[in-house]
Order: sequence, then C-alpha cells, then structure tokens
Amino acid sequence: MSHQPQDDGPAETDLLREQVERTRAELGRTVEALAAKADVKEQVAEKATELKDQAAEKTAQLTGKLREKAGQAADLAKEKTPDQVMEKADRAVAQVRDTALHAGHLAREKTPEPVREKVAIAAAMARANRTPLLAGAAVLVATLFLLRGRKNK
Repeated sequence: MSHQPQDDGPAETDLLREQVERTRAELGRTVEALAAKADVKEQVAEKATELKDQAAEKTAQLTGKLREKAGQAADLAKEKTPDQVMEKADRAVAQVRDTALHAGHLAREKTPEPVREKVAIAAAMARANRTPLLAGAAVLVATLFLLRGRKNK
C-alpha cells in the first residue's frame, strides 16, 4: 500500500519546483485579494470618495441647468414685458437713482470718513453689476404693474 516515489531525475524535480512556485504565487494573490476584501476601512473610504465625486458632478450639472433656466426666464420676461412697462420701469429707475443721489449727498454731509470709504466700495460694486440690478428692477416693476392691473379688473 505504501507508494514509494520514483525518482525520474532532474526533470521531475524541476517540474515539482515549478508547481510549488506557481502554487505559492497563486496563494499569495489569493491572500492579497482576501486581505483587500477584509479591509473595510479602505473600502468605505473608496466608496465615500466615489460618492463625493458623483455628488460634485451632479451638483455641477444641476447648477448649469439652473443658470440656463434662469437666463431663459429673464429673456422670456423681457420679451413679454410691454414697452410701456419698460418705459415706466426706466422712469422709476431714474427717479430712484435721483432720490438715491440726493440722499447720498445728505448722507455724505453727515457721515464720518471711515463709513464713507466703506460706502464708496459698496457703490463701486453696485456700479460694476448695474445691468443685473436694472433688469431685476424692471422685472419687479413689471410684475407689480401686472398685479395692479389684475386687481383693477
């Protein structure tokens, strides 16, 4: 019953060594794969990074869509606003500007220098963004005009 190995020479010994090396390499890969699966902390970190990247991408897409929709809404409001309303809005803006200028002169006379410097900075920012400010005022006046017209009917 006992089986005695026959020595077929150096060829069989080399073959056995190759099999042992192959088995060791496979075992090493298997152990590494199992260790990677067992490293839950690493998996959670990778998943969190993946989800964070997905959320950032989705946020960027939605932001772009919202900006596009807002631009379309502003264009539509401009198209649908009657010329009379736009003229009234322009007059209202001019009146507000004149009133603000007068109030500014009064305030300048009675305001300390450090406060005037801060106001000058804020005014420069408003002048730099004049178009959106005027467009917003025009839309507001048009909306108020339309609402007032509906109440009078």
